[in-house]
Amino acid sequence: MPRDRSDFKYVWDMLEAAKVVTSLTATKTLAEYEADIALRYAVERGVEIIGEAARGVSDDFREKHHNIPWSAIIATRHIIAHEYGDLQHDKLWRIATTHIPSLMTQLEAIIATNPPPRSN
Repeated sequence: MPRDRSDFKYVWDMLEAAKVVTSLTATKTLAEYEADIALRYAVERGVEIIGEAARGVSDDFREKHHNIPWSAIIATRHIIAHEYGDLQHDKLWRIATTHIPSLMTQLEAIIATNPPPRSN
């Protein structure tokens, strides 16, 4: 059965957004994050993109890579998009600084098996 390239496209999108979130939070503290609305919005958007891309990944691909918490990632996106008034900044900070770096490692391993085409 051939691989679905669109699954890898979504994984690539997830990885790119994860890199942005990680770079935005790398030198910040929770207090700085809470005080900086632009940073909060940027991190929220990055996490939302990760969740939206995860929604696009096929069920077969998710089953093959069951070590990734697909449901939790998608649920977090749902909360950001639809229940934004109830966001708990300390939880989103923990996602951004603990879970996303771990997710990046997992996504990089997946991408390594099917890297994007090189542009000339």
